[in-house]
Amino acid sequence: MKYLARYQTWVDNHAFDEATRKELMDLADDHKEIEERFFQDLEFGTGGLRGILGAGTNRMNTYTVRRASQGMADYILANTTDGKERGVAISHDSRRYSRDFAIETALIMVQNGIKAYLFEDLRPTPQLSFTIRHLGCIAGVMVTASHNPPEYNGYKAYWSDGGQLVFPQDEDVIAYVNKIEDLAGLKVAGMDDALKSGMVTILGKDYDDDYMQVVLEQSLNSNIISNMADDFNIVYTPLNGAGNMPVRNALAKAGFRNVFIVPEQENPDPSFSTLAYPNPEDPAAFKLAIKLANVKNADIIIATDPDADRVGVMVKNVSGEYELLSGNSAGVLMAEYILSQRRQNGTLPPNPGIISTVVSTRLTSEIAKAYNAGYADVLTGFKHIANQIRTWEQSGEYEYVYGFEESYGYLAGSAARDKDAIIAAMLICEIALYYKSKNMSLFDALDDIYKKYGYFMEAAKSITLKGLEGLAEIKSIMDGLRSNPPKQAGKSKVKRFDDYLNSVSINIQTGQKTNILLPVSNVLYFELEGNAWFCIRPSGTEPKIKVYMGVKESNAELSNVKLNQLYVDVLKEIGL
Repeated sequence: MKYLARYQTWVDNHAFDEATRKELMDLADDHKEIEERFFQDLEFGTGGLRGILGAGTNRMNTYTVRRASQGMADYILANTTDGKERGVAISHDSRRYSRDFAIETALIMVQNGIKAYLFEDLRPTPQLSFTIRHLGCIAGVMVTASHNPPEYNGYKAYWSDGGQLVFPQDEDVIAYVNKIEDLAGLKVAGMDDALKSGMVTILGKDYDDDYMQVVLEQSLNSNIISNMADDFNIVYTPLNGAGNMPVRNALAKAGFRNVFIVPEQENPDPSFSTLAYPNPEDPAAFKLAIKLANVKNADIIIATDPDADRVGVMVKNVSGEYELLSGNSAGVLMAEYILSQRRQNGTLPPNPGIISTVVSTRLTSEIAKAYNAGYADVLTGFKHIANQIRTWEQSGEYEYVYGFEESYGYLAGSAARDKDAIIAAMLICEIALYYKSKNMSLFDALDDIYKKYGYFMEAAKSITLKGLEGLAEIKSIMDGLRSNPPKQAGKSKVKRFDDYLNSVSINIQTGQKTNILLPVSNVLYFELEGNAWFCIRPSGTEPKIKVYMGVKESNAELSNVKLNQLYVDVLKEIGL
């Protein structure tokens, strides 16, 4: 069997380090684990790498990182004339081996004659994105597995605009990576020589200050903060990741004075010892923060994930208990606030643009319309928002103001081109304080938005299907729905079926087909009668299949009843 032959090659080849070979030799009798580690190469997908740490071709380790970096280097050398001089910016989060992988990436670049700009220590993803643009780098790499469990790590690949690679460039880079078969033979430069020659530049505080300046530029109501900050308490947890110092600095420089950090989750911890899952989308991640918030009588709780691109927000509900805002709720609060405040203070451009994703709330487009702002729906993944920003910049059609995706990713302003939890954390605290000045909570503010635009409600379900069997099951579900799409969900008929893999939208009533102009992606979207919809896609970063749905009604009660029924009907219809 091929996977056994690959396994044996790694065990026998002394070019692999002794620790790697020993780890694999200890698995000699575990054929299932050997198959999992060697049945394929860890895929360098459209966003880079993400996988379980360990030895093997289907794992995150020094050798698979070198392979990805060599492929990136080969692409830069073959497709740019100034890539060597412009160089590659590299950062990392707090995960196991993140620093090691970042250094390996830098030294592969140097080995290929490409300059490397390496942060002195962990830094958040949005700062890496900003720095690529700020330094004029040709590309960038962020070593992170975002909010995945601690056994994972990953490698995000960026291009010169600060956004992650998009089609067709992503596939071109993938092709270069896939050409590399001899993982043990890849050479790296020596760090001492690289530093002495100036091929590696270590980035420190000066570059933090440059980034912080653009973060603070997104604050829209400094007077409210200076007048009321003494009466506003914030509890923040960085979930043992890269957000700790940047978020604290942003809040302090913006004028917030009462910021309390969850001590057990303040410092980097690659094991995330107090967390089952370092994900601010998960209410369980807030357990210690809620405990501290009750002591401090916090007005708001914020949490950022390990690479600080996502932020979760909790505030008190009508029962006086801390409740997690959905990504959609926080997203529309920011959209309404940014547009209204910028219009009021005269900084809203004449042609503002808002961007969100096909799986996020439909409310965002209604908010954009109310402010005469352009609106674009893009595929899931913030790289598509970044790509749309670039498209608008090139065409001049709209000037980007704000974008978000329902998975807790937000970006105000365009200095970076990935979701930015530093800016979002500062803004959501400012928004909460703004409404507190009106004796309103964020839930009160949301209700005002619903009264203005309609009661849009959403739900999502993620189903984990691990291993080879899981991959096969996910493929089977998607193939079945694509070849035989449901005609209704419960009593609601399907009006339109969008297949983003085949780039076709079908009007179910007329049979008319139109082309979808977005990039190809394994996503299925169903528009239902009566202002309802659902969407299904495999996760691009985890062994999951995800289902999203939404409704709109004239009041909260009707909307919740309708959403609950849709949730049952959709999962039944697709067999999950």
